[in-house]
Amino acid sequence: MAAFIPSGKPAGEGGFTYLGVLFLVALMGMGLASAGQVWSTASKRDRERQLLWVGTQYAQALRSYYRSSPGVAQYPKELADLLQDERFPSAKHHLRQLYPDPMGGGEWSLMRGFDGRITGLYSAATDTPLKQTDFPTQWSDFVGMASYKDWQFVAEKAFLEGASGPTKAQSAKSPGVAP
Repeated sequence: MAAFIPSGKPAGEGGFTYLGVLFLVALMGMGLASAGQVWSTASKRDRERQLLWVGTQYAQALRSYYRSSPGVAQYPKELADLLQDERFPSAKHHLRQLYPDPMGGGEWSLMRGFDGRITGLYSAATDTPLKQTDFPTQWSDFVGMASYKDWQFVAEKAFLEGASGPTKAQSAKSPGVAP
């Protein structure tokens, strides 16, 4: 005669259901972990695209500020000078808004010339970029860089892709706001 527990089931059969549930919970945990990794990588790629677009906007604005200087050409003292250039009778706008650094927590690291004026900027993030190739022509020296700090957006390298603007492939890659 088999031993019975108070529920009326033979002893030893209840453990299989428990093990099955534990196995199912472990499988769900692994699935969620891999989905989180995929989401994290996609998010980082998106922030890299934003960094390239925003950095290009700043570099083009710095170049515009420099080239439109009345008298002696000079770069701005502050990034806010790109929003409203008061050197003219009616203020000129070289940049629509001050964009935060998408990789470095919002604050940009500034490159300054010998006179203390801003000649470029770069992200403060020290992470290794996922993107290592296929950069726009003006940023071709970003290939193989070890960190986002090495992606330096300087005015001398900023140029427009052509008189009619960026190509269809480039405009499809730029996030959010059109240049």
